[in-house]
Amino acid sequence: MDQSLAVWVVILLAFGTASLPFLLQRHLLALPWAQPGEPGRPAWLRLLESVVFFALLAGWCLLTLDLIGGALIIGADAASALLFLGKLLAVAIAAVLLLSYPGWRNRGAVVGKPVFARLLEVLVLYVMVGTVGFAFEANIGNPFQQTWEFYAITLSLYLVLAYPGFVLRYLLRRHHAGRKR
Repeated sequence: MDQSLAVWVVILLAFGTASLPFLLQRHLLALPWAQPGEPGRPAWLRLLESVVFFALLAGWCLLTLDLIGGALIIGADAASALLFLGKLLAVAIAAVLLLSYPGWRNRGAVVGKPVFARLLEVLVLYVMVGTVGFAFEANIGNPFQQTWEFYAITLSLYLVLAYPGFVLRYLLRRHHAGRKR
């Protein structure tokens, strides 16, 4: 994969996922505490479900690093490029299925989504996009060691990308809802 293509893919992926928690009312994470309006389940079951969900998220990150980061693409070989695209598609489908489970679990119920849950979703999506970025970096060449400054800057940039969704959810909609027509 070309370096500039990988960079643009990660930027577009970050742009597409950063506002997602603010635009969707559906939950993306299986949290261990009850959300407003969620059907009643025992606390131990909710905790177990949350632990399994986050273990699967960690497994997705490791799988992504292994499948994408360890993939070999030979520029002249179309079969290796198709195999790489197939691996990339499989990782994307696995992420969509994993993140859609909490919303599917609460189907039919009107479940509230507090700001804290939305911020946790932003953080988890940041980690997932960062994993894809590290996998691309490992695929292109030797990955570099990053210090805390790198993570502070990239998280700040990700939060800036999430700002339009925040504005739509909390600032713009209330402004228009209060106006009489």
